Amino acid sequence: MATLNQAEIDRKVGAYLKSNYGEDLVNCEVLQDELNEDGDGRLVTNCRVRVGGSESLWQKTFTFRDSEIVNMTWKRLG
Repeated sequence: MATLNQAEIDRKVGAYLKSNYGEDLVNCEVLQDELNEDGDGRLVTNCRVRVGGSESLWQKTFTFRDSEIVNMTWKRLG
């Protein structure tokens, strides 16, 4: 079970997306939680993001080490 609650997930995902891709997080739904007690593992999510005036929906998989995001893969949904 993940050591992160939904508010912490939203904060970390939002900060990662903003700093790495210039995206603003609109919402994030966790589909699969594979984080262990040490904060290592993956979160599979559906994220709606905004860049400028455009919004889009993505499935994003975040890899965590020590409760910090170290990598992300993505697939555009709409």
